[in-house]
Amino acid sequence: MIMPRHYKRLKRGPQVILPKDIGIIIAYAGVNRDSVCVDAGAGSGWLAISLARVAKEVTSYEVRDDFLRIAQRNKEAEGLNNLSFKKGDVRKGISERDVDVVTLDMPDSDEAVGSACDALRPGGYIVGYMPHTEQVKKFVDALGGRFTDVLVVEAILRDMLVREQGVRPSTKGVWHTGYIVFARKSDE
Repeated sequence: MIMPRHYKRLKRGPQVILPKDIGIIIAYAGVNRDSVCVDAGAGSGWLAISLARVAKEVTSYEVRDDFLRIAQRNKEAEGLNNLSFKKGDVRKGISERDVDVVTLDMPDSDEAVGSACDALRPGGYIVGYMPHTEQVKKFVDALGGRFTDVLVVEAILRDMLVREQGVRPSTKGVWHTGYIVFARKSDE
């Protein structure tokens, strides 16, 4: 897979969310220039940086200092003034309120649903990103009656070979990276 040029200058430490999934997150959650977003599980900061390229304001939480350093370095390389990183555990609370989108890229995202619900405005989106179906089930169960319009997707990206003798799918591609769960906070 050829990585878009603007991602090549970003450092990778922990596993990152790839552009194929980032695009779906931005599109399905309706992130736009007026959006205020909270991201949790910053890792290398790729999702937070991608959100900040589009949104009005992004705050990203991370519990590990080593990951925060990588994410901060990547933010500085991109020159983004609308992105801030915080050391903190969103399972214990999110200080921002009336947020449009909360993204959770953590192994135990289900434990942060309550905090995300408190931070979201009515109609705002929670987005969970997780590699295993068992995590998806726990996350969806944790949404309870507080969220509607639950959607679970998986994006598969397949390169195509374009040659003189014909066009066909490549034997390369980015298959499973994670499941993405979208849900909209119920109107209060």
